[in-house]
Amino acid sequence: MKLEYKIKEKDSQKSIHSILANELNLSTRLLTKLIKHQQIFINQEKCDTRNTPNKGDFLEINFDISEDNSNIVPTPMDLAILYEDEWFLVVNKPAGIPIHPSRLHHTDSLSNGIRYYFDTIELSKKIRPVNRLDLGTSGLVIFAKCEYIQECFIQQMTNHIFQKEYVCLVEGFLEQKKATINLPIGRKNGSIIERCINKNHGHPSITHYQVIKEFKNFSLVTCQLETGRTHQIRVHMAAIGHPLLR
Repeated sequence: MKLEYKIKEKDSQKSIHSILANELNLSTRLLTKLIKHQQIFINQEKCDTRNTPNKGDFLEINFDISEDNSNIVPTPMDLAILYEDEWFLVVNKPAGIPIHPSRLHHTDSLSNGIRYYFDTIELSKKIRPVNRLDLGTSGLVIFAKCEYIQECFIQQMTNHIFQKEYVCLVEGFLEQKKATINLPIGRKNGSIIERCINKNHGHPSITHYQVIKEFKNFSLVTCQLETGRTHQIRVHMAAIGHPLLR
């Protein structure tokens, strides 16, 4: 996995470090790692990032640094990979499978299957899911193959360039066919996992929904989240009297 950048005239007065940080948006942590492993090159030669390049020089960053991923147990799994390139892959997660390992799902999470797959393609990288879905939710999950592409996706989500849309079935018919739910969500008393509307101690939570189709006694709804609270759609739809169908 390599990234190439041709030095432009506007870059010729900047240090290589500045170009990497400001033009290619590499984080300080990642830059430090790349410098330590000597994976930054100018015209195919290892370089000091404090130096100033010349117009027309070729800057190259190599992300093929082996990483320890032994914290995830590799488990053979029938993965539904919908897209893959050298930077990331997109997997269709079925309902009932968690993304991350936990005490109750130490070896049967989606990350365990991805770790096994990485082993088969000889990719020694940490397991980096870009987005999160609840245990009972099916849908697309992106796994970054290196730290740089994960940072790119996170930056896009922060800037609302990368958007996620959820499709769900809810009970009954909604009076407002398109609206926004703005209700704070917090932990339910006595529970580590469950969430509820908490107007005193909850975190700001915003869900935009639109009714797509109505059936006999339930509705098909799409939701877009401005915030990413745990169980946000489930809690918000229940709060307006239209809980998700189980």
